[in-house]
Amino acid sequence: MKLHHYKNIKIAYTDSGKGTAMVLLHGFLENQHMWHAMITEFSKKHRVITVDLLGHGQTESLGYIHSMEDQADMVHDVLSHLRIRKAIFVGHSMGGYVALAFAELYPDYIKGLILLNSTSRADSEERKTNRDRAIQAVKKDHTAFVRLSIANLFSEKNRTLLLDEIEAVKLEALKTPLQGIVAALEGMKIRKDREVLLHFGQYPKLLVLGEKDPVLNYEESRDQIENTNVDLVTLPDGHMSHIENQSEVLKAIVEFVKKI
Repeated sequence: MKLHHYKNIKIAYTDSGKGTAMVLLHGFLENQHMWHAMITEFSKKHRVITVDLLGHGQTESLGYIHSMEDQADMVHDVLSHLRIRKAIFVGHSMGGYVALAFAELYPDYIKGLILLNSTSRADSEERKTNRDRAIQAVKKDHTAFVRLSIANLFSEKNRTLLLDEIEAVKLEALKTPLQGIVAALEGMKIRKDREVLLHFGQYPKLLVLGEKDPVLNYEESRDQIENTNVDLVTLPDGHMSHIENQSEVLKAIVEFVKKI
């Protein structure tokens, strides 16, 4: 774990391996720990960078709203510090939103884009209302909100099959401070629609979806890549494919990256 100073706060990141850079961006209530198994694999042939996003893991909060652009600017600052000018981006859920914002702001940096259980579309009105409800709930009872939110990310059958794994994710999630949670919810609520990047982005793109994702409707997610050259890998479970379908995710990313 290394620290980088940015706008008077500390940003936590890791840097391992050599080769073409891969930047791994975690999701909401997660931190770089989620990539642990993948770093080992990817760093055999690549330089792998993981970053704790604003208000998550060991990275401090910057304000009361962390927009996807704020997150992307911070990641860009870390990459500039590391003198990385081109990378393959992998973003899980909110990390995918950050990767898309990065691709819009700094297109020359993108060598490939992998969205894992993520979407290029903005929040619907219903979803924005749900984010507001979530903000109230987390302010009322931080622990209860986190524990419930995590369990609901897995497909129904995995909620009983993967009890130990879910508990481990909850323990990591509980480290996320209240300010970081609220700022991320506010930031996701106002994020832009970036579907246009899936159509016109001049780099290889892969979308990995869970058929039983309780957070992102599979059909709607698939719909956004119609008439694009985005590769699609469909997995049978929920929103946490890196845990629920770990070997398949690893295989899909390795095979995609080989072609770049």
